[in-house]
Amino acid sequence: MDITHQLCLAKIRSLYSRFSEKETKIADFILNDPKNIIHLTITQFAEELDVADSTVFRFCKRIGFTGYQSMKIALASEVVTPIKNIHDEITEEDDTKTIADKVFRSNMKTLEDTMQIIDPDELAKATEVLLQARKIEFYGSGGSYILAMDAYHKFIRTGLHVSAPTDSHIQIMSASQLNEQDCAVFISHSGSTKDVLKICQIARKTGAKTIAITNLAKSPLSKQVDIPLYTISDETDYRSEALSSRIAQLSYIDALYVSVMRSLQKNGQDSLEKMRNAISIKRI
Repeated sequence: MDITHQLCLAKIRSLYSRFSEKETKIADFILNDPKNIIHLTITQFAEELDVADSTVFRFCKRIGFTGYQSMKIALASEVVTPIKNIHDEITEEDDTKTIADKVFRSNMKTLEDTMQIIDPDELAKATEVLLQARKIEFYGSGGSYILAMDAYHKFIRTGLHVSAPTDSHIQIMSASQLNEQDCAVFISHSGSTKDVLKICQIARKTGAKTIAITNLAKSPLSKQVDIPLYTISDETDYRSEALSSRIAQLSYIDALYVSVMRSLQKNGQDSLEKMRNAISIKRI
């Protein structure tokens, strides 16, 4: 079965912030009790929500399926017969090799799931905003700040003016100095960290363009920024969503960096060469 047929719930979550009022009502009904949906006809489904059959059908098309039946098949494959070897929980009896296998499979699933919900238009818009920015600042809190530093470490090679302010006070001060020619990139798994939300509000007031790499489509951060880029990850007893989403967030950063470098062409290559020559003195 095509992997997209295993991502009905993921697609709904990724598009949640863009749904109309009726679509949100349908989405909530599915997300709250997905196992029950697979036993309902389209008419029964519509009656439960007091909407027309055609409204349900259009929702199914909206999330990428040919109709209600194909959505139900996808949903059944996701909630009734999930791929066991990918969703395996780590147990007390697992040896080190088994744990490593499960962690690697979890990371691969996070990447595969995220690939299915990437919006190429949003990714292209983000790339263009970065290319046009006078200054780019990367923001994150806690573990996400490490990812912001990774983004800085990559994008400094482009020759563009980039930075990753450190603690929350400096981040607030720095964000207040942005203007409409600048870009602020926020990295937050939950999309609801108070410090990050406050900094985003400040950046938006300056007129700066805003981009977010985040996991939850209906989070406060995803609703605040100009361009949200979404990741998907699962949580287990020993591994939180925030850990596995890190892999997808790093991949988003890589994709943006490569896209920017390709567009910069010779200027980007010249900047990269300057940096390689400069850091060569650090090698034996």
